[in-house]
Amino acid sequence: MKFIYVISAKRLKQILIIVAAIVLTAGFGYAERDSIAAFAEGASTQAPQAIYKVDTKEKRIALTFDISWGETRALPILDVLKEKKVNKATFFLSSPWSQRHPDILKRIKEDGLEIGSHGHKHDNYTKYSDEEIRSQMGKADSILTEMTGKKPTLIRMPNGDFDKRVLEIANRMGYSVIQWDTDSKDWTNPGTDVIINNVLSKAHPGDIVLMHASDSAKDTHLALPVIIDQLRKDGYEFVTVSELISGTSVESKEVH
Repeated sequence: MKFIYVISAKRLKQILIIVAAIVLTAGFGYAERDSIAAFAEGASTQAPQAIYKVDTKEKRIALTFDISWGETRALPILDVLKEKKVNKATFFLSSPWSQRHPDILKRIKEDGLEIGSHGHKHDNYTKYSDEEIRSQMGKADSILTEMTGKKPTLIRMPNGDFDKRVLEIANRMGYSVIQWDTDSKDWTNPGTDVIINNVLSKAHPGDIVLMHASDSAKDTHLALPVIIDQLRKDGYEFVTVSELISGTSVESKEVH
């Protein structure tokens, strides 16, 4: 048996109106999505983010070193960098350490290496009030600016600890918060070979590598020559974090 469905002109008109509305809404949604994406990329009101790496096919890599205490490890690392002719790397310095070791800070600056802030107290700022977070960053900012003659624009939070509040405050103070994508885990003192493998097994174009020049990292200066030689053999160019992120698409993670 065959069935014949009859739709009145009025009913057909209603259906067409509904379909048109659905199509129009979907179109607006797609267009709005693109507008929002473009706005987020270029606006200062975007959600706070921390930078972990750069999206690039160029073999450029940033070696970074955190220092918060001690005086026996920094100079051997600086000597390795100089011997290997790596004149582009980024050091994140805590301000109390900088005050205690102006001679080493001077050496870092004279070697042409980039200096970023590592805050004042080496503590988790997420447990602080907004006012105290600003105070800790502000103290470090003033001290490092006075000692280097240049305001730092990069900050790595102590212990890599941050939340949305910390990021927002840092951004308002003119800082880019820098994390890392490859962790050498040198501060755990796993041995030279493990440190080398931790870096070389993960290193990639646009990578930010975390290492330490505090006295807690006992083998970094021993692992560093091998890391530099192998990365260079693999075709990598060593750059500062600022050079790495300048004019490129950064890989960041939004914090809610």
